[in-house]
Amino acid sequence: MSDSTITPASPVVLEAWFDLQCPDCFQALDDVRALREKYGDRIDVQLRHFPLEKNKHAYAAAQAAEEAAEQGKDWPYVEALLARTADLRDRGEPVLLEVAAELGLDAEEFDTALIDGRHLLTVDADQAEGKAIKVTGTPTYVVAGERLDGGKSQEGLRARIEEIVDRLLVGDAAY
Repeated sequence: MSDSTITPASPVVLEAWFDLQCPDCFQALDDVRALREKYGDRIDVQLRHFPLEKNKHAYAAAQAAEEAAEQGKDWPYVEALLARTADLRDRGEPVLLEVAAELGLDAEEFDTALIDGRHLLTVDADQAEGKAIKVTGTPTYVVAGERLDGGKSQEGLRARIEEIVDRLLVGDAAY
């Protein structure tokens, strides 16, 4: 998602490479929430799309998340959708529209966006960039140029991210 969660002047950017049909990404939301709570506007968590081939509806989910961003509810949509990964796996694209309607978004516009493919380029660009920086699984985080792969294990990831962010924030305070 090109829109960030806070003002662009944030000193630290954390890219969260997610597949929106991935149960591990749902678990990773706890870390994202904790990081936002700890750092507030000193961290800018940016969703980047990396739909995995094994997840049949992840590509459409990424497009839907982009439409949610267009309608002003990017992270609320992402969180609601990730809470329903099994439902998405079992029922497919109708779940994308249901989540949009539950959040008060224009579900008809969602349907149109999925049909006309208006967000394909954004999702494709994220996926290509992810491959270029060697993202292989989700969730994967990139902060200060360092890639942290949570696709195999999320154990210790939040602590590692906090170490990097703390170091960067201390460095910024020195100026």
